[in-house]
Amino acid sequence: MSLFERYLTVWVLLCIAVGIVLGKFLPGLFHLIGAIQFAQVNLPVALLIWAMIVPMLIRIDFAALAGVTRHWRGIGATLLVNWAVKPFSMALLGWIFIAGLFRPFLPAGQIDSYIAGLILLAAAPCTAMVFVWSNLVRGEPHFTLTQVALNDAIMVVAFAPIVALLLGLSAITVPWQTLVLSVVLYIVLPVGLAQALRRRALARGEAALAALLKRLQPLSLLALLATLVLLFAFQGEEVVAQPGVILLLAVPILIQVYFNAGLAYLLNRLSGEAHCVAGPSALIGASNFFELAVAAAISLFGFQSGAALATVVGVLVEVPVMLSVVWIVRRSQGWYERGARFGGPRGAGD
Repeated sequence: MSLFERYLTVWVLLCIAVGIVLGKFLPGLFHLIGAIQFAQVNLPVALLIWAMIVPMLIRIDFAALAGVTRHWRGIGATLLVNWAVKPFSMALLGWIFIAGLFRPFLPAGQIDSYIAGLILLAAAPCTAMVFVWSNLVRGEPHFTLTQVALNDAIMVVAFAPIVALLLGLSAITVPWQTLVLSVVLYIVLPVGLAQALRRRALARGEAALAALLKRLQPLSLLALLATLVLLFAFQGEEVVAQPGVILLLAVPILIQVYFNAGLAYLLNRLSGEAHCVAGPSALIGASNFFELAVAAAISLFGFQSGAALATVVGVLVEVPVMLSVVWIVRRSQGWYERGARFGGPRGAGD
């Protein structure tokens, strides 16, 4: 790891602090930037996410995608966690913490709305940021791309029924514009751009591709930190105004992330899947598609609702907590590989 990467946690904490301060003292500027959006997708953040994920997507050789079927155990574990465990475990955690333990410390009229926001957050697996997390754990890029595409396809048909079931609604309004735009912005367009850059570099030889990736790698991490500053600056006033509520809402989100990441990681280990698959599997199992969750919360409950605030808390904790999961996955690789039950194949970079 480079010196910059080794102290990434320090830079993350600094960016959080800078974002909150800027959001508090320059709210007008960040309200203006935050308003540059379409279908609840913030376009400046989308551009930064492009800068993060395009270098990772350039590494993908589409000719090798057919080989991802050998990682069927990892795909199965991720799907199980994302769709059969995660939304329901979040509903349970919301009931235990928000409706139970924390009820005396929260606005009484918002309890159900907070829980609804948590459920919306958990019912949508992450689309774009997992490419960053997968790269940081040296994950198998073909598996990551395949798993994200599969989750997107399932989300189209499963998001509304799961949320409706858990919220007790007869029907919900799915923000289709947000869902479709996010898939196009975060999957279709960056994959197309990355493959065009890859082909252009390979036309000059493997050395040219390696040189391109080396130049783009610092841009990816800088974009990650800039995204963190923006996300916290957008909510700087809210963080300062309601720190207690935000901290309490963060508790079930944090527990849910570590529980689902740990479950996916353990299932991969027990099945003998390679560590280069188990890492991104755990991260995909734990992370959230916060753009969709925020849009759904606003459309269902309103901009000033507890549900909208709960999904925003998910946005705020996403990057720091996922970086901690990345650290755990990397540090536990030796333990993981000693206990892989069936001695699954090891990927490059493991």
